[in-house]
Amino acid sequence: MGKKKKNKPAGNVIAVNRRARHDYFIESRFEAGLALEGWEAKSLRAGNAQLTEAYVNLKKGEAWLVGAHFAPLKTASTHIQTDPTRPRKLLLHRHELDRLIGAVERKGYALIPLELHWHKGRAKLDIGLGKGKKQHDKRADRKDRDWQRQKERILKH
Repeated sequence: MGKKKKNKPAGNVIAVNRRARHDYFIESRFEAGLALEGWEAKSLRAGNAQLTEAYVNLKKGEAWLVGAHFAPLKTASTHIQTDPTRPRKLLLHRHELDRLIGAVERKGYALIPLELHWHKGRAKLDIGLGKGKKQHDKRADRKDRDWQRQKERILKH
């Protein structure tokens, strides 16, 4: 018997970027840590995060999460000036960063935040390395999805 793949419990997921699979062909995934402030961690525990407008930017050999919105809690941040959409540094190994920088700069890939989740008590971000879809690709995906749904209905009856 082989190893059984463990499914993540539903309580671990904080936020999901649903538009990512619609707009991009995701070719590989990376898990990155986040450099957070205290109020941001509390906000994530409460589930106050959005990745819809977020993207990953590479500057000076570092990866940054830009445009993610972490809504501050009213009770957690009384004496700190909060900025819900500040850029947050992503923590990756040097070899992962080098690979990402090469793919983005030379091959025209994009870095897309896919999912924010907890792993062993730490906030992690899944990043997708992918290429943008054209309009006809999106139409073909929708057609395939509709056909699969129709097939399921036919097989049920």
